Formats: sequence, C-alpha cells, structure tokens
Amino acid sequence: MLVPEAPEPLVPGAALLVLLVVNGLLLGAFGLVFTPLYTSGIPLPMGAVLSILVLPWLVRRAGEIDGRPAVAGAPLTAWVVAVVVLGLFGPGGDAMLAANWQSLLLLAGGIGAGLWAVRAVLEERYRERADAGG
Repeated sequence: MLVPEAPEPLVPGAALLVLLVVNGLLLGAFGLVFTPLYTSGIPLPMGAVLSILVLPWLVRRAGEIDGRPAVAGAPLTAWVVAVVVLGLFGPGGDAMLAANWQSLLLLAGGIGAGLWAVRAVLEERYRERADAGG
C-alpha cells in the first residue's frame, strides 16, 4: 500500500521555533504584568493562570518541531528568562516580582506546567522510539 507523502510545510521548523520562543518571552512579560491584578479587592492572578494554561501548549508545539529536550524546552527557558530578568531587574530598576503568593504561583505554576509538558514530549519521543525498535 502506498502512503502519500506529507506536503512541505509553509514555514520552516526553525522559524516556527523562533516564533514559539518569542511567544514564551512575551508570555513571561505579560504574565508578570497581569499577576498582581485585583478585582473588587480580591487578588486575581490572571498572569499566573495564563502562563499555566499557555506555556505547556508552547512547549508541546516546540516538541513537535524537534523532540530533543533543549528544543522542546526552549519556550520554557525563554519564559523563565523573561520572568526573572523583568521581575528582578525591571524597567527603571523596579522589581516587578513582589514577595507574595501570586508571584510564587506564577513561578511555581509556570515552571511546573512547562516541565510537565517537556516530560510529556520526552515520553512521546520514547514511545515512538520503542515502537520503531520493537
């Protein structure tokens, strides 16, 4: 049985990876800005929620381009760099990463969600290798 060839992608993988890394940087910046939001006096860390929901998607898409951990984790690395650099050495020397539970949720949730996605990419890669070898 003949299997049809997959069509050439319109955008090369390297360009998509760069786009995902830039998205990781922007997500880190927006997450940092929107984490200390309050609604009617109630803290509503939308930046942390946004990061926890979107970062795994970025990592999984990078893992589709190349399953190596360094490539799949590139958006996570960009996100961490953006949060740490802007959070500790923000514009004008201001620290945007406050010492409160919202900042902890942003850091722990974002890193945890990103590492979960990297683990999922590695498990999928391992399964593909196991199926091909045996």
